[in-house]
Amino acid sequence: MGFLLPILLALLASVLGGLYLLGAFRWCRPGEPPLDRGPIPWLGHVLEFRRDTAKFLERMKRKHGDIFTVQLGGFYFTFLMDPRSFGTIVKEARTKLDFSKFAQKLVQRVFSYHSDHRFPQMSSNKHLMGDGLVVMTQAMMSNLQNLMLHSVGTGDNNQMTWNEDGLFSYSYNIVFRAGYLALFGNETPKSTGSMEKAREVDIVESQELFLEFRKYDQLFPDLAYGVLPPWEKRKAERLKRLFWNMLSVQKVKTKENISVWVREQQQEREEHGMEDFMQDRYMFLLLWASQGNTGPAAFWLLLYLMKHPDAMGAVKKEVEEVLKETGQEGRHEGPFIDLTRDMLQKTPILDSAVEETLRLTTAPVLTRAVLQDMSLKMADGSEYRIREGDRVALFPYTAVQMDPEVHPDPLTYKYDRFLTAEGGKKTDFYKGGKKIKYYNMPWGAGITMCPGRFFATNELKQFVFLMLTYFDFELKNPNEKIPDIDTKRWGFGSMQPTRDIQFRYRLRF
Repeated sequence: MGFLLPILLALLASVLGGLYLLGAFRWCRPGEPPLDRGPIPWLGHVLEFRRDTAKFLERMKRKHGDIFTVQLGGFYFTFLMDPRSFGTIVKEARTKLDFSKFAQKLVQRVFSYHSDHRFPQMSSNKHLMGDGLVVMTQAMMSNLQNLMLHSVGTGDNNQMTWNEDGLFSYSYNIVFRAGYLALFGNETPKSTGSMEKAREVDIVESQELFLEFRKYDQLFPDLAYGVLPPWEKRKAERLKRLFWNMLSVQKVKTKENISVWVREQQQEREEHGMEDFMQDRYMFLLLWASQGNTGPAAFWLLLYLMKHPDAMGAVKKEVEEVLKETGQEGRHEGPFIDLTRDMLQKTPILDSAVEETLRLTTAPVLTRAVLQDMSLKMADGSEYRIREGDRVALFPYTAVQMDPEVHPDPLTYKYDRFLTAEGGKKTDFYKGGKKIKYYNMPWGAGITMCPGRFFATNELKQFVFLMLTYFDFELKNPNEKIPDIDTKRWGFGSMQPTRDIQFRYRLRF
């Protein structure tokens, strides 16, 4: 029997080691947030979290309060659910929390891109804000009008002809393609023989790119979570290779009107010795980061305006006044409307309508890795210890954007929610009698706040501005209910609907 004892001890040690790695022996230490490991070793709550993130976190908040730690796929995530405490996370993110490691793993999994060199955020900021934004806004305006007017064709009968389409399909298509052309450039007349032929190539190629992008976009949530079945993994790999080819740096270099932002991003990587094939992958990453959320947001914005006549009337009046000030009007045969950055800054009603749309339909999970043991101080004065190696996360959608104390009647679309009585931007929102800084977080917060938020907001405003200027449009069935949100996409930015909704449009002139 003596020889069996070492074998049994080795087996016991192996079992205990496995259970340790699965998180079975983690207990809540004094001073730590409530711990909920979940029903399945290692996986924890990940299946319920993946199925409906918002419902899961609401259930955890009812059970544990405003801070709790849950196990998700081998990692422990501490969620903060009180917006009064969000400032602590933003402050600590500078020294004790890290976004880059989590982001690098996600980018590697979804886009097969990695780099040993960290490129400064400033190179993006200078082109996506301030004067750099002016050029990109002008390019977006030109491409939007080309695509929108092309969609109704030419001819004398077009003024009276209704075109029918799915509102989600139309909005996503137009905004995505215009954004792609504004950033990655246009075909040159020299390569095609004429400006008209070059424009036609842009129209055809951007449409092909969009259709393939939608296929990849539908795989994205499962790909990000690493749960794609084998046959869909093969599909994703095929699509990635297609995008690497369509967006290759060599092809992009043949275009004209390439945005300085894209050009400089590519040049920085080239100067640091990055191989062309990895730069191609980065181009695909840039495309998704810049255009993956704006199209769906444009759909929700237009739909909410169409379902709320008071909102539509107020925004339309504001648009007409801005145009009148500059002496412009929409014409099918041109000249194009010149919607400048200064004009876009004179639309407080549209600004509020955009922000209200994002409050209702944008739901990122903001995650940071804990670099060292740390303490989090809550708004009520309590303090909790967080372990090195864990994750700290915010889900602003349930924590603040749907909080009835911060936003009364939170499920109702109120286009003027972010307007003061005097017509300016409202920033005074309260929780527990305390004014909060983070009352709407579609773009994140702090040093990792989305640098492209100004360009994306301009895209949304330009799209609505032009729709109101050039077209009459209406829902095919005005009484059709607003589609539900697709809960599989919680955590990835702008949400998408579970179904499309039909609308029709025609030129106003």
